[in-house]
Amino acid sequence: MGYRRHQFMTLPAEGRAELWRLAVGLVLIVVIWFALARGVIAVLGSLMADDAYLTLLDNLQSGDTPGSLTLVLLLSGALWIAAMAVAEILHKRPGRSLLGPWPLFWRDFLRVTWAVALLNAALLLLPPWDFHASTVPGLPANTWMLFLPTTLVAVLVQTGAEEVFFRGYFQSQLAARVRHPLIWLGLPSVVFGFGHYLPGVYGGNAALIAAWSALFGLAAADLTARAGNLGPAIGLHFVNNFMAFAVTSMQGDMSGLALRQMPFGPGDEAAVAAVLPLDLALIGVSWLAARVALRL
Repeated sequence: MGYRRHQFMTLPAEGRAELWRLAVGLVLIVVIWFALARGVIAVLGSLMADDAYLTLLDNLQSGDTPGSLTLVLLLSGALWIAAMAVAEILHKRPGRSLLGPWPLFWRDFLRVTWAVALLNAALLLLPPWDFHASTVPGLPANTWMLFLPTTLVAVLVQTGAEEVFFRGYFQSQLAARVRHPLIWLGLPSVVFGFGHYLPGVYGGNAALIAAWSALFGLAAADLTARAGNLGPAIGLHFVNNFMAFAVTSMQGDMSGLALRQMPFGPGDEAAVAAVLPLDLALIGVSWLAARVALRL
């Protein structure tokens, strides 16, 4: 009964919900995403000198400058476009249906975003954790403020794209065909987690990071099914990633927009392992805050 609103997402998918069609759609979305992103990078390269273009490619790999990380996040928008295009062409469902009913989407997005943002602000600023003493400077405050508007847009594009793909498309199409929640909640979440499996970055913690990501995906999947729209999942994901990219990041890769940085990078396995339980607890508390905000 807790997932009765999920029909707002699944009913538009039922007309063409064959599993083979879903499998083809997933592949097409990934191909279109990469093609569009590579196309944008190629266009930029055609406007730049060779040395500048090579520098751009290096910066996109590391994301350790404000401009490069902003571009990396914005390129995720191609995933959003790809998912909506495949929904329209392959499944004959409106692309906007991947978001759920529009009025509910905006209402629930705003409610969850505010609730989770207030929770994170309280945890960040209140004792016992001393934010400034536990972190090192990242971007200068004036530079951070200058980039803040584009940072907010870029993080919203990136998180929205992932939610449209995993919860809007994958989950709703699968749920239209397979009725058991364990499958349509679990499978997209596991794939989401596997997408965060990066042993070259996290070393021995890579499997744990992937498992934590899968649990985050499961929380977003549950909120989507309960609310019947993507607003709560995008709100939860948006605040989580804004905190990780723009407020307090680890040092090194993908740190280009952070106001403060942790005194270690992803390669410091002991330090990363020490903060993972806190990160898992934050996922759970944020999910509960979203549930309270939605009264679900």
